[in-house]
Amino acid sequence: MKILALIASPRGMQGNTGRLLEEVIAGVTAAGGETEILSLKTLTVNPCVACDVCHKTGICNINDDYELIKEKLLACDGFILASPNYIWSVSAQMKALFDRCNGLIHCMALEGKYAAMVETSGGGEDAEVLKYMERFVNTLGANSVGGVGSPMAGVRTFPDEENLYASARTLGRELCHSIGEKRIYAEQDSFRAEFRVRMAGLVDMMKDYWPFERDYWAEKLKP
Repeated sequence: MKILALIASPRGMQGNTGRLLEEVIAGVTAAGGETEILSLKTLTVNPCVACDVCHKTGICNINDDYELIKEKLLACDGFILASPNYIWSVSAQMKALFDRCNGLIHCMALEGKYAAMVETSGGGEDAEVLKYMERFVNTLGANSVGGVGSPMAGVRTFPDEENLYASARTLGRELCHSIGEKRIYAEQDSFRAEFRVRMAGLVDMMKDYWPFERDYWAEKLKP
């Protein structure tokens, strides 16, 4: 079982987000999963330039590490998104990746996969950022198994660490169990169903300009 962990902290695995992610990965390992960590600190993901090439060819025209990340997302069984809370949202590194995933979103290309979220903050409002990442997961077509977040109590330390780390390890195990059992998250189904109609309609409207996505949906909607 292959789990891809994407960490978008400018400090990589050395910061608070990396510390909490370590506990989630420990849970994955305990459940028999294998985790590959990709740090956006050491990779280059430039902002989307709205050139539309990916909609026409299926490949992004920007020469950086996005296509590598995309291929690993398509190949994994599940993935983890980990970001610090920067001004009530994800870091700039994570947002750049989200924007570059617009082709995956248009195609809902990660249907059948499962994801978990990790977030840390300087002063709270963690749920808002976790919810944002969960919505992104659902727009990709994937299932969210939940997230774990916390304000910090210092450098790589948190309040109530015993319970927080236990929750993080449980989340890692649940990610693996959800994949193995092909769990259904009915509360997310309605959002994905509505979004599926929206994306299929958008691509149909742009079918003369977005041939890759047009053909992708024609195959996806075959009876």
